[in-house]
Amino acid sequence: MIAHQVRVHPSSARLPREEQLAWKLASVATATQEAPDLDPAATATAVDRVVDNAAVAVASLLRRPVAVARAQALPHTAAPGASVLGTAPGVRVSPEWAAWANGTAVRELDFHDVYLAADYSHPGDNIPPLLAVAQHTGRSGADLLRGIVAAYEVHVALVKGICLHEHRIDHVAHLSAATACGLGALLRLPTEVVHQAVQQAVHTTTATRQSRKGEISSWKAFAPAFAGKAAVEAVDRAMRGEGAPSPVYEGEDGFLARMLGGPGATYTVTLPGPDEPRRAILDTYTKEHSAEYQAQAFIDLARRLREKAGPPDRVRSVVLHTSHHTHHVIGSGSGDPQKYDPAASRETLDHSVPYIFAVALEDGVWHHERSYAPGRVRRPETVALWRKITTVEDPEWTRRYHDPDPARRAFGGRAVITLDDGAVVEDELAVADAHPNGAHPFDRAGYTAKFRTLTEGRVPAAAQDRFLAAAAGLAGLDTAGLAALFPAVDTGEVTAYDAGLPGGLF
Repeated sequence: MIAHQVRVHPSSARLPREEQLAWKLASVATATQEAPDLDPAATATAVDRVVDNAAVAVASLLRRPVAVARAQALPHTAAPGASVLGTAPGVRVSPEWAAWANGTAVRELDFHDVYLAADYSHPGDNIPPLLAVAQHTGRSGADLLRGIVAAYEVHVALVKGICLHEHRIDHVAHLSAATACGLGALLRLPTEVVHQAVQQAVHTTTATRQSRKGEISSWKAFAPAFAGKAAVEAVDRAMRGEGAPSPVYEGEDGFLARMLGGPGATYTVTLPGPDEPRRAILDTYTKEHSAEYQAQAFIDLARRLREKAGPPDRVRSVVLHTSHHTHHVIGSGSGDPQKYDPAASRETLDHSVPYIFAVALEDGVWHHERSYAPGRVRRPETVALWRKITTVEDPEWTRRYHDPDPARRAFGGRAVITLDDGAVVEDELAVADAHPNGAHPFDRAGYTAKFRTLTEGRVPAAAQDRFLAAAAGLAGLDTAGLAALFPAVDTGEVTAYDAGLPGGLF
């Protein structure tokens, strides 16, 4: 692995393109093109992610943001085009619009994969735009796998090396760069083309984190889809010879200088050499529960403590000792009153660990729909318990959150429950049960079970089997075979739901 120092350079320095981070990211993608064989474990994990994405996307098809994105995409028909999940098999739209619709479906439930380091990310958001472009351009399943592995490699490296959240920049800026690189590997583009596409993508998708603050809206689902759409469009322009703001990271008015640490900041981004295997995807992990990742371990911990704590009405207070990130982003340290509001949006509630812990402690289970149902949220006894739960930052949990050793890194915390008689019940959990270091790590059987559970009643059993077989054989699919990665659903049900939406421009 090669550690690259990234800092701001004045325009007068005329930083050579080969020394720019965007070029180095692009080089990882183009070197991936030349690799004779991808790492078998990496490609197997890529298949798992394709299955995971399809599961959560199908489960979200009848949710309003997904329907809106689908309605926006469908007028943009194209040939060859790309598929839109939830529509008839022959429907094809322009790939950037397919990326928009399918990307929103994947992200809506906050239920797919994650990588947390200096910043955080959902690397599975790279897959919808890559799949759309693969379909439209006549690529194979092997090409798609190459693109996925390259995108994950770049995405994980950026998340390890550059913290966006510290400066309240939304994490999709790293996503767009990774997607542009994945598309470069998929399409076997020259490094200079990918370099310009990365810069365009980063420049156009840098936004603030208000999308995840206060009253969180449906834009949380749209944001990664927007980044994927922007990356597709950036690659198209770069292929036509158009340039970009350069150097986008190191320029004196660029990303680092004006959006992140300032003119004196230095970042280290570690990337594989040309001949090293691309294995970063193996560092990522998925969710067992539909909620912000830092809440995963607390759901499992609440289920463990439920019997010891006894009836929730006996609880006097709950204090969750956790990392800086968890306390300030999804805990009481955020200062967001919306995180304790029974009228809050679902998007806000899945970023409220006090709410999530309360419901998990009461119910002993977590469900992607029932746990967020308005009637469930507004139960008086739930609201009473919810408002007794606070978070505090514990320096030790912050240190463990950022531990450089993945085997020791922790995303959970300690729960201290004080009962009305003064008795204290407490326990801690470092990582979620489904985490690779957890009690029950997800494997192919886990992904398959998650897919079958989330698609039950919407995808017939035979169609589930066909999809799972196609995903397992992804490396051998031709272009036509990529359509099998869109599970067959009852399109009549989807069409009826869409008909109730207000119209727009398209």
